Amino acid sequence: MNINAILWDYDGTLVNSVPKNIDITKQILAEVAPRLTGESLPQYLKNEESYHVANHQSKNWQDLYLNYYGMSESEMLKAGTLWTEYQLRNTTPVELFAEINQTINQIELPQGICSQNSSKNINQVLEHNSLAHNFQAIIGYDDIPSNAQKPNPYGGLKCVEQIFGNINDKTIFYIGDHEGDVEFARNINKELNGQSRVIAIVAKYSGAETSSWKYKADFEIEKPSELIKIINNYS
Repeated sequence: MNINAILWDYDGTLVNSVPKNIDITKQILAEVAPRLTGESLPQYLKNEESYHVANHQSKNWQDLYLNYYGMSESEMLKAGTLWTEYQLRNTTPVELFAEINQTINQIELPQGICSQNSSKNINQVLEHNSLAHNFQAIIGYDDIPSNAQKPNPYGGLKCVEQIFGNINDKTIFYIGDHEGDVEFARNINKELNGQSRVIAIVAKYSGAETSSWKYKADFEIEKPSELIKIINNYS
């Protein structure tokens, strides 16, 4: 069985964007929910360790904002409209995880990104790291309807269609750091109804703890370079 494409999550999989995301979220809270600032700042925004807990437990960004940060639905929706603007003007550095650059450049297959980050922001980071040419499709949260965010398969199907033009007879890897990413891969696979296959891989190097997950991946990797071995085993 040959692999036809590699799809990636972004935050926690390609880059460590936690410091930037915390800073952006604090700025957005000051605008849309000032009651959640200062001494009332949600505990999950007080340090990187706490942020990772909420990020890995939440289903998607809406769940994160509503049930972990304590926003109302109207505040969450307003925050969503501001995210791209705040991301693009925020200067907090975002670093690729170790081995990501080398791993991406070793892969001789079409690659895409399906993320709940902004596609404009993702493109900026890829350009900065001279990696943009490796990706044939980038789907961010602002490219799909608000009711079709991950783990809904909509963004994954759109990503595959952008790469190939059709979704028939393909075997695809999806790599993410979140239980919702595994669920996302399973939902894409279900939607394809046997026309293609999606194999889920968990990136554990950003802190994912998978023992209690309901959705289990096909593979787990402790560092990006392990992905190359898995690809080669399918060749």
